[in-house]
Amino acid sequence: MTTTPATPARERATDLKDSPSQERILVVDDDQNLLHLLKMRLLAMGFGVTTCTTGEDGIAEAQKEVFDLAITDLRLPGQDGLAVLEELLLINPALPVLVLTAHGSIPNAVEAMRKGAYGYLTKPFDVTELKVYIDKALTQQRMSREIQRLKSLVKELYGLENVVARSAKMQILLQQVAQVADTDTTVCITGETGTGKEVIARVVHCNSKRARGAFIAVNCGAIPDNLFESELFGHVRGAFTGAFGAKRGLFQSASGGTLFLDEIGEMPLPLQVKLLRAIQEREVREVGAEYSRKVDVRIITATNRDLSEAVKAGKFREDLYYRIQVVPLHVPPLRERRDDIPLLAQHFLEQSATRMTKRIRGFQRDAIQKLTVYSWPGNVRELENVIEKAVVMATQDLITADLMPALAQAGEGQFKPLTEAKEEFEQNYLRELVQLTGGNISRAAQMAGRYRADFYKLLKKYGLHPADSRLRQEAELEEEEGSEPTEE
Repeated sequence: MTTTPATPARERATDLKDSPSQERILVVDDDQNLLHLLKMRLLAMGFGVTTCTTGEDGIAEAQKEVFDLAITDLRLPGQDGLAVLEELLLINPALPVLVLTAHGSIPNAVEAMRKGAYGYLTKPFDVTELKVYIDKALTQQRMSREIQRLKSLVKELYGLENVVARSAKMQILLQQVAQVADTDTTVCITGETGTGKEVIARVVHCNSKRARGAFIAVNCGAIPDNLFESELFGHVRGAFTGAFGAKRGLFQSASGGTLFLDEIGEMPLPLQVKLLRAIQEREVREVGAEYSRKVDVRIITATNRDLSEAVKAGKFREDLYYRIQVVPLHVPPLRERRDDIPLLAQHFLEQSATRMTKRIRGFQRDAIQKLTVYSWPGNVRELENVIEKAVVMATQDLITADLMPALAQAGEGQFKPLTEAKEEFEQNYLRELVQLTGGNISRAAQMAGRYRADFYKLLKKYGLHPADSRLRQEAELEEEEGSEPTEE
């Protein structure tokens, strides 16, 4: 029994300012002298502390706040320490709980260990011993948090939740992304509207050594001419009317990371000169400033226009064109990678269903067929919108074809006879395979699982037969032999 003045049953330590990284400890003990001592010791160690004198109050605090560690006495008024332990572990099964006990209660402490306590200390205990226990318990918590953080980081770095691709063309693109990502090379991404150029830009950034830096995206066509320099390069105070304070530009904000210049083909010619210098010199001059500043930034650009044609037409500077086209990446339209449509559709379905808290598990066969034959002029963005609308209208756990009426008329007449469709697929497959192997016919035949002579016959069937006379002779020889599979 204590003789100190009564204090509130719950006391939140405010001696140290809480921070997102500060570890918090819950202490439950009806001995207010000990409670005060523990609080002071833990605060001195740098922890945030919440103290309670009853088990009920301790449980209430654990329901309101996430703690990294709990310390509870075994003998408490009302709910005893074992009951508090069980409740705390129900609220947070990963919470390490240290139990305080008197010498005569060792069997109870052993029972607490059996029920999930991290460890126990007998009163009176040494502060050094307490610190050792706390450090060991929190080390496990810290490791768990770090593992979770690394998992999240890996998921972000590799963009697994953003890139859904199975088709050969997308696999080639992702191989190119992997090759270029960990460099500081300027990249230009081309592709139709809605193909996912910004997603690819983010994948490049997240797989680079700049992944921890900022990714700043800007639509070049959306910046008014008179604000272009200020937006990209910043300005000093008083640089122009209304400039009441200094402003950082997007180049400075992206320093250490990546600046993504989307729709760069829409930029007016006078502004292209200023952008060229910034990209070439990696330095910018704020509007109104006397000197330029160096910026450490990687440039990724994107456009849905044919910039080479724009150069010929005098609408895009040739020197800027070559400066940004160091590594070109092309994102194919959705109609050229139909293998990805079912995967993307399921991906968007799961996202939309989660947002709307609806239980929808997939598509009926006729719905998938309708999605696959449609030409998708709006590409991936259009597909996402169609799926979201279908999820809104769905009343059962499968998406049916009638939920996508906008595709009905467009899809009519797109079914080809089986023979024609098979030949078209075969021709495209052969062309892509030869391109993928760099014209190595032996390797292509091996990947196709065909004898080389048979592979030559297929190429000849579709007018893809090698034009070189030496290769023709080799093909004819192979057709005569035609009995052994390809060996490399």
